[in-house]
Amino acid sequence: MANPHQIYKHDSSWDRRLFRSLATSLILHGYIKTTLARAKRLRSVVEKLITKAKKNDLASRRQVLSFLYLQKNKEGMKAMPYLFSKIGPRYLERNGGYTRIIKIPSRAGDNAKMAIIELV
Repeated sequence: MANPHQIYKHDSSWDRRLFRSLATSLILHGYIKTTLARAKRLRSVVEKLITKAKKNDLASRRQVLSFLYLQKNKEGMKAMPYLFSKIGPRYLERNGGYTRIIKIPSRAGDNAKMAIIELV
């Protein structure tokens, strides 16, 4: 029989991949619909990325590049150049608070609390 402490071991690599994907989608699309708990955790991840994009130096670019997925949206724009060329300059005058969480009705299947997280 397995050790009961190993059954519920938290997989941090799964968390990292999940929030990489969510952050990349939020940057490319401007908003995403997810559970309220994930939206609250995603807020801190994305706000740190935008703060690095505002600096726009080589170290910040490398840190962001190591985190985001290199996927393209419909127009062919990659997430990292879009973050540094469009999103970073848009928030130069703003000190934090780059995202907004809007609660929406619960999901029908499992009654999970849902939310839309969007860039302000």
